[in-house]
Amino acid sequence: MKTSQMIALFGAMVAVSGMTAFGTYKMMEKQTVQEMTDQYMLQTTGSTSAHQVNYFPAVTNRASVTDNDFTAAAEKTVNAVVSIVNYKQTQQQQYQSMDPFFDFFFGNRGYQQPQQAPQQRASGMGSGVIISADGYIVTNNHVIDGADELKVTLNDQREFEATLVGTDPSTDIALLKIEAKELPTVVFGESDALKLGQWVLAVGNPFGLNSTVTAGIVSAKARQLGMGSQGRQMGIESFIQTDAAVNPGNSGGALVNTAGELIGINTAIYSQTGNYAGYSFAVPSSIVKKVVADLRQYGQVQRAVLGISIRNIDSELVEKEELSLNEGVYVGEVLEEGAAREAGMQKGDVITAIGKSPVKNMGQMMGELARYTPGDKVQVTVDRKGKTVVLNCTLKNSQGNTEVIAKKKSESLGVDFKNLTPQELAKYGVRRGVLVKEVKQGGAFARAGVREKFLIVKVNDRPVSSDKEIEAIYNQLTTNRDEDQEPVLFIVGVYPNGRTAY
Repeated sequence: MKTSQMIALFGAMVAVSGMTAFGTYKMMEKQTVQEMTDQYMLQTTGSTSAHQVNYFPAVTNRASVTDNDFTAAAEKTVNAVVSIVNYKQTQQQQYQSMDPFFDFFFGNRGYQQPQQAPQQRASGMGSGVIISADGYIVTNNHVIDGADELKVTLNDQREFEATLVGTDPSTDIALLKIEAKELPTVVFGESDALKLGQWVLAVGNPFGLNSTVTAGIVSAKARQLGMGSQGRQMGIESFIQTDAAVNPGNSGGALVNTAGELIGINTAIYSQTGNYAGYSFAVPSSIVKKVVADLRQYGQVQRAVLGISIRNIDSELVEKEELSLNEGVYVGEVLEEGAAREAGMQKGDVITAIGKSPVKNMGQMMGELARYTPGDKVQVTVDRKGKTVVLNCTLKNSQGNTEVIAKKKSESLGVDFKNLTPQELAKYGVRRGVLVKEVKQGGAFARAGVREKFLIVKVNDRPVSSDKEIEAIYNQLTTNRDEDQEPVLFIVGVYPNGRTAY
């Protein structure tokens, strides 16, 4: 077979967020879609637990789920699906003359020095789903990643500026908020109840075409694509696969059943070209619901972990390890002080069930564990050399305990700090200060023009020596301010070349 023919057999994994007006569409890179090839160390998963606030209305009557009349479902959904435009600041070179007299007669043509001036441009488009009448919107993380401004347009053409509540890159889910009331919403459905061959609708804004509805069937459940995440420790994949047409701009849009209930968030397509080629993938509503509830309540997802490394079972592994079954999830390593170790799990065990749900592959396992929160107890059934063993696991978080991990208020600044030694401070010619290690695009520091390797000496006229001191100042500001008052930090510091900046 020729190389060109072989290439034609394989599609490239791409996300489905639409890009700029130039008509070029890339998927899942920072502003689009990243190709992801990570192997999974299952320090993953998350959950809906008893102490969690229930933000979602009850599931409606699903008597019409098997009907093939899509009009009612479309009417229930289109008004609750929005368009999202991601705006980013770019640097555009400007020129300033050194001689105003020359400029007056001859214009800006000579004796000029380049300067950088911020420019704003739309760098991506996608979709979102309104899930509460007071303006909470769920979408994909890759739709809003790196944005300096997010603009939401409703189906009735009203426009709002959105604020970011929180993101979960591991599931590619983000939560936004707009200031509005009495908005149309989509009711959450049960993605677990989906059956292969069942009709579903994809609703979104492909190529900027608002309120587009396409139909298809459920082609597969708990699909794992090997997208994972680049540079991230965790990646959860348990996709709903459909043949509903999904294209750039559909990212973050709704996948609904014929009762008009949300059973997934459209996230990725399988394609050579970046456009629809037969298959699309959605994050199941069971995972979305857990992620959204955590983001609203805690600011970040409370993800439970077993503390094991795993792999799918294939014929080679069955022969090598002399396994007694051909499906399940093989435990390649059991980490010290993890939930699995404490429950008695061993290397070589094959996980066959989480709770009462059978597990045949990693996608199913991730989908099941993604419902739990650190501290939740769950039974894990394993096959150990032909013998069935049931283990009682108390799940933990990535830090090895069951405490809630709250998002720090200072994280909204979009910056990572580093505390320096006296010797390192001496290179800056100061005795105290905190180094700006990384400035994240779209954060408050980036918008203020702060760059990496900037050494902060004072914040609001208070000398600082550690990141905790800066965080304390910021937290005090946000705690004691009026609701309509923005916290303001006046920062004094120095760059490595000795230039002082304010």
